Amino acid sequence: MNQTVNIDTILYATDLSENARFAAAYAISQANLYGAKIIFLHVLPEAPELLDRSVIGYIDEAQWQAIKQSHYQDAQEALIGKRNEHGVVREVLDQFSRNAKAELGGQETPEDEILVETGNPVEVILRVATEKSCDLIVMGTHGRGSLADAMLGSTARRVVRRSTTPVLVVRLPAQDD
Repeated sequence: MNQTVNIDTILYATDLSENARFAAAYAISQANLYGAKIIFLHVLPEAPELLDRSVIGYIDEAQWQAIKQSHYQDAQEALIGKRNEHGVVREVLDQFSRNAKAELGGQETPEDEILVETGNPVEVILRVATEKSCDLIVMGTHGRGSLADAMLGSTARRVVRRSTTPVLVVRLPAQDD
């Protein structure tokens, strides 16, 4: 059986950490190899529904929504150092893409796309991969150990289990604490 693999669109899901550059190298390398477009995706997670229901028993819903919005803005500020919705995160991703490609001596590939969405990271990654007809998903994992992964279930592990698109999971180097 002789099958040819064609990769036209790669979804690179990133948490924007310093270690994410390591996984980006794989996405960019594959894009260069196949002449593929890369979709850079960052998902800002929402508070779990269970937490929403339990907190509303202590304070009213409007107060909880205000607190969540404040924390959302704080997270964005911590992430990029500014308050400015998804536009600034897109700029960070765009610059990240250009820097990573330059470091890897990347050739010109089809125009990349930058997406920043809010929601459950696993659900958003799977939805975007389907909607954009991605041929490959590339993402990193911190590989903190099998017990932690079994107990908590990493985003990468859940994407691999549920995806109908091939997934390349890159173990990220350990961070120095």
